[in-house]
Amino acid sequence: MAGLGLGDGGSLGRCSHAVVRSLSESLCQHALRREKGKEVDFARAEREHQLYVGVLKSKLGLQVLELPADESLPDCVFVEDVAVVCEETALITRPGAPSRRKEVDAMKRALESLNLNIVEMTDENATLDGGDVLFTGREFFVGLSKRTNQRGAEILADTFKDYAVSTVPVYDSLHLKSFCSMAGPNLIAIGSTEAAQKALKTMQQMSDHRYDKLTVPDDAAANCVYLNIPGKGHVLLHRAPEEYPESAKVFEKLKDHMLIPIANTEMEKVDGLLTCCSVLINKTSEL
Repeated sequence: MAGLGLGDGGSLGRCSHAVVRSLSESLCQHALRREKGKEVDFARAEREHQLYVGVLKSKLGLQVLELPADESLPDCVFVEDVAVVCEETALITRPGAPSRRKEVDAMKRALESLNLNIVEMTDENATLDGGDVLFTGREFFVGLSKRTNQRGAEILADTFKDYAVSTVPVYDSLHLKSFCSMAGPNLIAIGSTEAAQKALKTMQQMSDHRYDKLTVPDDAAANCVYLNIPGKGHVLLHRAPEEYPESAKVFEKLKDHMLIPIANTEMEKVDGLLTCCSVLINKTSEL
């Protein structure tokens, strides 16, 4: 499924717009979760989410489209899973969990309002969650998980033909980005578990390019949000020291980045991490 590797990684993190969605109160009782755990404190979850959205909007100056919550869709705050956007093209996915399929409708309308080229995944044999898609600026890695299958990866490759697409088996986690993400151009943040390290090895073997790695002790903390904002440079939203102190120390070594710690304690109870709550878009043409 390799395409032409045209990307040089230089555009990674460039961003003008973000799409986010408010939390449904139904998240607390009905959001999907891999294992039953602690109860979500809704008021705290809402505060954490508002701080996250506030950073994107006020601190970083992005144009943020805030979609309203839908109580019939408890997972709708996790917008990353329903769209993959690269340059001016948006792939509307077919989420692996049937209960999440209707989440795509509001996202499609939002992305249409930004005049993106919309591609819809209509093949009923395909599933793809955006949480399984790691774009490095040069190529895509797609996790094959309980939520994303080979057909979904093939449709992504057909949609973004300018980039190589490689698949990575995901065994013990919900998504590929449950234990990795881009922390900068050419820099993959990766967790320390055996499963995370094995996936990284697969990615390294699949790629013609040599990436640097930033290994953090906690898999969940390896999910961070890298942005390259004019006038601000390299920006990294990462998990707060009070949640993952040892991992935060690793991020603090990134001296060239503006580091913004963000707490995500409540969302993590229902498998939500930092990248899950936004779809980032770089509009280069006029709206």
